[in-house]
Amino acid sequence: MKRAEVYIHIPFCVKKCDYCDFLSFSMNEEARKEYLGMLLSEIRTCAWATEGIFVPTIFIGGGTPSLLSGVEIAEILEAVRDTFEVAEDAEITIEANPGTVTYEKLLAYRQAGINRISFGLQSAQEKELQLLGRIHTYEEFLKSYRMAREAGFTNINVDLMNGLPGQSLESYQDTLLKVCALAPEHISAYSLMIEEETPFYERYAEDEKKRAKGEKPQMLPSEEEERAMDAMTQRILEEAGYERYEISNYAKPGYACKHNLGYWTRENYIGFGLGAASLFDNVRYTNKDSLWLYMHGENRKTAEVIDEQGQMEEFMFLGLRKTKGVSKKCFKNTFQCSMEEVYGEVLKALEEKALICQEQDWVRLTPRGRDVSNVVLAEFLIS
Repeated sequence: MKRAEVYIHIPFCVKKCDYCDFLSFSMNEEARKEYLGMLLSEIRTCAWATEGIFVPTIFIGGGTPSLLSGVEIAEILEAVRDTFEVAEDAEITIEANPGTVTYEKLLAYRQAGINRISFGLQSAQEKELQLLGRIHTYEEFLKSYRMAREAGFTNINVDLMNGLPGQSLESYQDTLLKVCALAPEHISAYSLMIEEETPFYERYAEDEKKRAKGEKPQMLPSEEEERAMDAMTQRILEEAGYERYEISNYAKPGYACKHNLGYWTRENYIGFGLGAASLFDNVRYTNKDSLWLYMHGENRKTAEVIDEQGQMEEFMFLGLRKTKGVSKKCFKNTFQCSMEEVYGEVLKALEEKALICQEQDWVRLTPRGRDVSNVVLAEFLIS
């Protein structure tokens, strides 16, 4: 029986954040119900429905999935269980925006089978939350977090961001310490990316260009400050008992996100919903991102066969995101050739620059390599 993770995309939002370029938008009640109906139909009639797929993890992302009721979440998970063989101990995650959950809703999520919740806090500073365009306050986050504990959640992630407009080392440290005091099982700490076609791009594009050139930006933290924030993140979280297992992710022992680890190790996954992607037996399928097409049942997937070169590239640049790195033995077993045969010159050059290290079977990024990870990982794209 083949294994595949399941991802479900819920594109609804109360308000799109100013930095966000994800496929999300506000939707009225009637359209929301219609979307959910099409989603349930897509799950129950998917091409893999008759193949006996074993599902170890489910991730409900968005958008803001926590806008859905407990009944709606239960319907979605029931459709997945009716279609696939879901592991009894499956990790089932829902993303939640602080202020969009109630104690009753959280209880209903638990009863439906959700056992991991991810809160998008981003910052504990009110001014920074306002600049991001977030709809919640820090106090609303605290209330939502405490309700989740009371409802029985024992696996909680908190998302944080650094490199924000007006953010200082002191304000970021305060955010880290406040979150650590709550002792969530998992913390994701990302750097802000200024994406095109967002309000932030128009507001801070010039700052981003200056920072990229090594010049001092006006509103955004400098490159040196960002590196100091990253070092601070690792120091404070490790002191609090968290292990850095991926560039942007930290977990207490036993609480690394199984679903995301599946992405970084190129496990099969099946995506449902508007714009969702799937990877199955080295073919990538992508749902159209047209809401009109999706609502009218014309959601034709595009398919791309990933050749061996593409598979090797993904093996390297996804796997090297993990602190553990990539295994030479696994590479050889997968591709019937050694890593050195394909990437020997790249590995040697990066090691000489102290951007990677090779220890027995493993190749991993050094701390210096993590600082410029995008540049390092791009070296593994075969021209």
